[in-house]
Formats: sequence, C-alpha cells, structure tokens
Amino acid sequence: MIDKLSWISVYPEIILLVMACVIALVDLGVKSPRRTTTYLLTLLTLAVVAALQASYASGGATVYGFGNMVVSDQMGNWLKCFATIAVMVTLVYGRPYAADRDMLRGGEMFSLSMFALLGMFVMISGNNFLVIYMGLELLTLSSYALVALRRDNVTATEAAMKYFVLGAMASGFLLYGLSMMYGATGSLDVNAVFKAINSGQIKHQVLVFGLVFVVAGLAFKLGVVPFHMWIPDVYQGAPTAVTLLIGGAPKLAAFAIVIRLLVEGMLPLAIDWQQMLMVLSIGSLLIGNLAAIAQTNLKRMLAFSTISQMGFVLLGLMSGVVNGHIHYAANAYSSSMFYVITYVLTTLASFGVILLLARDGFESEEISDFAGLNERSPLYAAVMAICLFSLAGIPPMVGFYAKLAVLQALIASGQTIHIGLAVFAVMMSLIGAFYYLRVVKVMYFDQPITASTVSAPLDVRAVLSINGALVLILGLVPGGLMALCANAVVQMLGT
Repeated sequence: MIDKLSWISVYPEIILLVMACVIALVDLGVKSPRRTTTYLLTLLTLAVVAALQASYASGGATVYGFGNMVVSDQMGNWLKCFATIAVMVTLVYGRPYAADRDMLRGGEMFSLSMFALLGMFVMISGNNFLVIYMGLELLTLSSYALVALRRDNVTATEAAMKYFVLGAMASGFLLYGLSMMYGATGSLDVNAVFKAINSGQIKHQVLVFGLVFVVAGLAFKLGVVPFHMWIPDVYQGAPTAVTLLIGGAPKLAAFAIVIRLLVEGMLPLAIDWQQMLMVLSIGSLLIGNLAAIAQTNLKRMLAFSTISQMGFVLLGLMSGVVNGHIHYAANAYSSSMFYVITYVLTTLASFGVILLLARDGFESEEISDFAGLNERSPLYAAVMAICLFSLAGIPPMVGFYAKLAVLQALIASGQTIHIGLAVFAVMMSLIGAFYYLRVVKVMYFDQPITASTVSAPLDVRAVLSINGALVLILGLVPGGLMALCANAVVQMLGT
C-alpha cells in the first residue's frame, strides 16, 4: 500500500506529466502557426509547478516515498524550482525563433520540453539507481528529439546523430558502473549502498572499478574533458532555442545526480572519486579555455566556455572531504550548487540575446554578427556584456562571486594541492577573460554590418531585461541565494 506521503512527494511530477499529455492533445486542435494556446498553457503549467516546488522547498521537510525510491528534500525542490523557471524562460526566448523556422508546425517543442523537464525532476528526486537512470533516459531521449526538430536541416540532424551515439555510450558507462555497485553492495537504494560501503565489508577494488564507470557516465552528462566531444558539435548544430534547452536546466539535474550518487551514496569512497574529479576539472579548465580562444562561432565558443565552467563546479565538489573528515563538505557542495545555479541564469540571458538577434533565414551566431550591437540596440548589448563579464568572473557580476565561493572552499581545506588548484583555476580564468572580452569589444567598438534595429516581442524584452538585471543584482547581494544553497546542502548532509 502506497502511503499519502509518497503521493505528496511527487505531486509536481504528476501535475507535469498529466499536463504534458493534455497539452499534446489540446495542440491537435490549435490552428495558430505560433501555437499561442499551447504556449500559454505550457507557461501556466510550469508556473504552477515552480510555485509548488518553491513552497515544498520553503517548508524544509525531507520526505521519502515509494519505499525510499524517491526523496523530496530542500536541495532537490529548489533545484527543480530553478530548472522549471529555466525551461519557462527558454520557451519565452525560443518561441519567436522556432516560429520563424517552422519548428512549431506541431506542439512537439512544448510537449517534449515538458517531458525533458519531467526527466530532470525524476533525476533530482531519485533515491534509487534505477529511478535516477530512468529520469536520465527520459531527459536524453527528449533531448535527442528536440535537437532533430528541424527535420529538413542537415546540421541539426547531424548534431542529433552525434548526440545520440555518444549519449548511448555514456548511458552504457553509467549503467555498467551502477550494476557493478549493485553487484558489490546488493542494493539499488542510495542510502543502503552508503551503509554497505561504510561497513568496510566489501572489497575496495570492486567498488573502485564500478566507481570509475559511474564517474565517466556523470562526466559525460556534465560535459567535462575528456567526455566533452559532443558539446561543441551539439551546441553549434542544434537550433539555438534547443541549444539553450540543453545547456541550461539539465545542468541543474546533472549536478543533482552527482550529489545523489557520489555524496549521498558513495561518500566513503570520496578519497577515490575526488581524485577523479580533480583530473576531470584540470582537463576541462585547460582545454575548455584554450579551445574557446580559437572559435569564431559564438555558440561554439560558449560551448567550450561551458566545459571550463563545469570544471569549476567539479573543483567545489572535490574539496568536501579532507583526510576522511567532512567538516568542509557543506561549504564545498553549497559553493558548487551556487555556481551551477548562477551559471544557468547567465547562460539563459546570453543565449536569449543570440536568439533575439536571429532573423528568419539568418542565425546570428558568428561573433562578427554582433559587430556594433551597441549602436543598434544599447539594451541588448548591455545584457550581453553583463553576461560575458559574469562568465569571465569580473566583479560585481554574480559569476565573480560564484568563482570566489568555489576558490574559497578550496583554500579553506588548507591542503597544498587544493591551494595549487585554486591558483591554476585563477590563471585559467584570466585566459578565459580574453575570449569573453573580445565579444564585448566587437559589440562596442566595431562598425555595425547592418543598420537595422533589433525588435522583439514584449514578453521576450521583459524577461530578458529581468534576466540580465538578476545577473548584476545577485552579484551585488549574493547572500540570500548563497544562504539558500547552504541550508539546502546542510539539510541534505544531515539526512
């Protein structure tokens, strides 16, 4: 018998699933080429779900449901709330772009986005290996379909094929690693796996062998070196609205499964997986920043930038356990959570401007397409500049505080190797500043190629202005969001 608490823990998921099916059916009768009814219904559903998640998170209770297979806790609920808002913002930015490219012939873009979000919810809530894997597959299968949404576009189809092949390989890695863990511990339950590993009864070599495959699968989902091959091709090849959908909200879900599997399930093996994360973060910071310098395509440059940004997230995750003690865990993991939330916020605004400048038959994704943008539209040039400064880690933007929080977590551990990594990360950030500032220089000091002004629907203008303002405001007053992340992580570690 399933108890009432189990159903309460998954109310937002049930609402999302039912409404995704309802919206797919309602869309069959919608005649508008811009799918206005479907669009408004989707946004209304997502707003209700986000509000419900925020109320759950504010309540602060931790609820286990369905025989411990799902968990509804503060960290998960905040991540789900932010992921829902990120998908809402993506759809607002992406609708004019999709309509111009005949991607709204059916309502697939809206229903697939909702199913992708449902997959993220399941990933974030999963407290069982199979549930986490099921959520991951729901997200990735929806993503493959979204990338190939422009069926007549060769580049998008090629990107979808690459994504599918590499994604299948990564899923295999993760599934093999989880099956090894199941074989060693005799359980699929994350909490039971933790207890089994902590008992010290299991051969360390078997656990580490499974752990290597789990970390490899997670590294692909985060898009870090050497599992980054898909990121530049998919970011560049996918329609820009879909690129934002893949590059935004799913990063929050990927962070959540790293926490669920490595921290909640395999914390006694931290000495092993922290070393793996260190290698991945060094490679990501180095290759991500150096490769980005050579790019002329802005989407491809932002793809390599994503790789280096995820390297920073891993730096926070690898400083939680020092000499077997978890004194620094709350500080380290909350700084990573803060980083990934602010990164998604900045990514939404930067791709929002790229989508805004795209016109029917013109993608506006080369860096040269942004020449003289300040003369054509000072507002959008300012929003883009704020985002680029934030990604580069220049104060007073939120990206500066996010980087500072991660570096502070590294240095607080007092380990020589962590201090060395912090110095290395700062040096890589200096290299990264070059390619971000190059785009700012093109927008403000180069002559515009076209004299046409940039126009956008009212909803896009309003959301983009708020989005850009938040990147600046959260940099000036980051305390509230940082406290929210810290409370959520402390509660997660406590349970």
